[in-house]
Amino acid sequence: MLQAAEAPPTGPVPEHWDAVVRDIVEPLAGKVDRTGRFPREGVHALADAGVLGLLSSPAYGGPGGDLRQAAAVVGRLAGACGSTAMVLLMHYAAVTVIEAHGDDDVRGAVAAGRHLSTLAFSERGSRSHFWAPVGTAVPDGADAVRLDAHKSWVTAAGEADSYVWSSRPLHADGAMTLWLVPGGSAGLETHGDYDGFGLRGNASSPVTADGVSVPRSAMLGADGAGLAIALELVLPCFLTLNAAFCLGVADALLELTARHLRDTRLEHLDGTLAQQPVARRQYAALRLRADAARALLDDTLTALEAGRPDAALRTLQVKALAAETAAETADGAMRLCGGSAFRRELGVERRFRDALAPRVMAPTTEALYDLCGRAGLGLPLFEGAK
Repeated sequence: MLQAAEAPPTGPVPEHWDAVVRDIVEPLAGKVDRTGRFPREGVHALADAGVLGLLSSPAYGGPGGDLRQAAAVVGRLAGACGSTAMVLLMHYAAVTVIEAHGDDDVRGAVAAGRHLSTLAFSERGSRSHFWAPVGTAVPDGADAVRLDAHKSWVTAAGEADSYVWSSRPLHADGAMTLWLVPGGSAGLETHGDYDGFGLRGNASSPVTADGVSVPRSAMLGADGAGLAIALELVLPCFLTLNAAFCLGVADALLELTARHLRDTRLEHLDGTLAQQPVARRQYAALRLRADAARALLDDTLTALEAGRPDAALRTLQVKALAAETAAETADGAMRLCGGSAFRRELGVERRFRDALAPRVMAPTTEALYDLCGRAGLGLPLFEGAK
């Protein structure tokens, strides 16, 4: 949980956030990965630098940043520490809803860097089909609601101050309703420490709600409007920032690979690996793929900013392309760096593991291909949402 932070700096982007990444987040990244420990020091430092409140309105003390700026921050963080970047990514996705539908106190706390939020969408009963929650919301007296659910994976589980929580509607028709659930609510339980292959410090664990009581005022938006809110606010932010995350990891891998190729000599040939045509071609192919995905990310951000008709399709495409690009870049970096890549000190193997995660984060690459196909063929995106 976050403590009081300094007032965020003025201006569209906090000026000293990059120094926090360089001086605090990056030096701790290896330890966070080895121990699987939540990166509290980095998150607190980012909060103090105003980064948690980047998307907050100036009316509440925030800098009024936009999605393009958030993508730059997430991408830079991802290259340094994937776990910290994922925590911030999920916070920003949750903040899109809080900014639109949250109360003044929470919005002010987010802007001041005193509140870390996250998404709690995916469930054990519907897995990556986030648009079809099976968790319930029922009246609990005149002014309260009881929430029951088995959330399968929640980033910053047990660490966040709040969860943007999905459930079946309370009374209305529709696919789901959203709630802001305080992290310390009675009946809310995090199950086990995360011990995963990659993103080892992002505290992604199952969370259950067993009779969690929240006031009706905790509803974010209208009853039954949760899917519309998710599609309008959460999904564009999540998919775009996920793409930025992927490309941040890919860029870090390419930088490490280039350094290895330039610095490693083949004494019997009296030259470096970079002077070998096969290695150059393989590196160039990886660089080209990453640059192409970055061009699509830039176009996606432009489409969202301009309200272009293809903006929704672009957000689906960009996460799919960037996730596959990151995974392929990671595989290529391991091959080009050879046995050196298996040693922790080079930094390739950590980023290799982090790069594989976005493929399976909902919506998965396979799900996104299906959604892109549906969009291109004029079919409903979410036929399971009722």
